[in-house]
Amino acid sequence: MELTFILTIFLIGFTGSLLSGMLGIGGAIINYPMLLYIPILFGFEGLSAYEVSGVVAVQVFFATLSGVWVYRKGGYLNRSLIVTMGISILIGSLIGGFGSRLLTEEGINLVYGLLAILASVMMFVPKKGTDKANHEELHYNKFVAAVLTFAVGIGAGIVGAGGAFLLVPIMLVLLKIPTRITIATSLAVTFISSIGATTGKIATGQVPFLPALVMVAASLIASPLGATLGKKINSKYLQGILALLIFATTIKIWFDILY
Repeated sequence: MELTFILTIFLIGFTGSLLSGMLGIGGAIINYPMLLYIPILFGFEGLSAYEVSGVVAVQVFFATLSGVWVYRKGGYLNRSLIVTMGISILIGSLIGGFGSRLLTEEGINLVYGLLAILASVMMFVPKKGTDKANHEELHYNKFVAAVLTFAVGIGAGIVGAGGAFLLVPIMLVLLKIPTRITIATSLAVTFISSIGATTGKIATGQVPFLPALVMVAASLIASPLGATLGKKINSKYLQGILALLIFATTIKIWFDILY
């Protein structure tokens, strides 16, 4: 591969991970359209939807692993939630990851389009919860938690995402999980989801390893930097801009599919 192509992939990964770190959302929802369209825009052959979803899956795996490592001693990783939601999302993401090979590229893009609309809306869902220590007993509907995370896992597995942008509002708004436990535990659940998605993508030959490694390197550098910058910038303005960009990308994807 050309050095300029690798540099382009690195810059995409850096930019996407910087934004995701600033906004506290998964990098997949940003990196997917950037990887799909920007290389072509600069005259490169580009990556297929299969390859893009594979690269994104690997990037999310390492990004969430580093996040869980940071939170591991904070006391906010709730074992009950991780087991209940983790098993469901792992099964769903494995189905999505393996099953994605049966879809056309347009089908994968369509799934991304649906998830992108949900992501745009979920960015503006109030993310305020109560504060409760991890050792206090949590009361939540395990059946609802399992069903919703299974559904998120299938969609996330198809496009290589982890599903954090959907898990956080689900946990806060529907399951009424305290904020700090939600933030830490959603990372762990997303990491488990990425295991299924990554396994499915690698097993079905959808991962070009060099671009994937470049994306991982970029995300490990940019995500912590984005998280630091996010504390100093009004995230509401960033959310609005990003939601419009995601929505515009969704329209572009559906236009390509329909016409």
